[in-house]
Amino acid sequence: MSNLLIGDVHGCYNELMRVLEKANFSHDDTIWLTGDLVARGPQSLDVLRFVKQYSSQIRLTLGNHDIHLLAVYAGISKSHKKDHINDILTAPDCDELINWLRRQPLVQVDEPLGLIMAHAGISPQWDLPTVLKCANDLSSVLSSDTYPLFLDAMYGDFPDSWSENLQGLERLRYIANAFTRMRYCYADGRLDFYCKDSPKETPSKLKPWFLLPSKIPERYSIAFGHWASLKGKGTPDNIYALDTGCCWGGKLTCLRWEDKQYFKKRNKDGGND
Repeated sequence: MSNLLIGDVHGCYNELMRVLEKANFSHDDTIWLTGDLVARGPQSLDVLRFVKQYSSQIRLTLGNHDIHLLAVYAGISKSHKKDHINDILTAPDCDELINWLRRQPLVQVDEPLGLIMAHAGISPQWDLPTVLKCANDLSSVLSSDTYPLFLDAMYGDFPDSWSENLQGLERLRYIANAFTRMRYCYADGRLDFYCKDSPKETPSKLKPWFLLPSKIPERYSIAFGHWASLKGKGTPDNIYALDTGCCWGGKLTCLRWEDKQYFKKRNKDGGND
């Protein structure tokens, strides 16, 4: 029985099947997915159907592209040409897939493994109880009948700093941004949403979120996706960056947790930004 941690799939269904085969996936294993199941790659519908079918063996977290799909479905936003989600929206099982997707969590925490997973990472301004409460609060909204009200107000970069005094839609927006969009922070923990480059090309005033002092106990490791330009490199020993840009012609990365062995499959076709 193994735990297989896989970076952003982005509709790259064939690569997902090949990397699972390479890792000798069996029905006793658990697949962990960092989010962004859809968009960019050509087979988002196949990915969603697979993940839903095997949901009893899968632990996933929602990514920003997954939430954007919910907004498009709800009529809040428009589909971008570079996204490949129209097959989902016109599929006969679209309603079923969307209603399943919006009930998926923002964070996974496994105490025996000492492992936390979130799509973009964990805000340096949060301790673990805050992480769990924030994730639960946003999940409750997304799974409710009033979820379009949040989706209509979620787009925006502010507030960029956490406070227990945040309320309502501003509080939910910060939570969604921290879990699904975060890359860089200022020294005081404020989030920056403009820089997407690798750390070597970044202004000194910005630091990757994982290089700021953390309030998460040291016994936990953190796995995340979202940041393809890292190429899986440059993180501390207990931080695992798993998005290696499969949909851009890079590789889909799988980490077998028990022995920390990596398995990778390259996407020879790539995608368009």
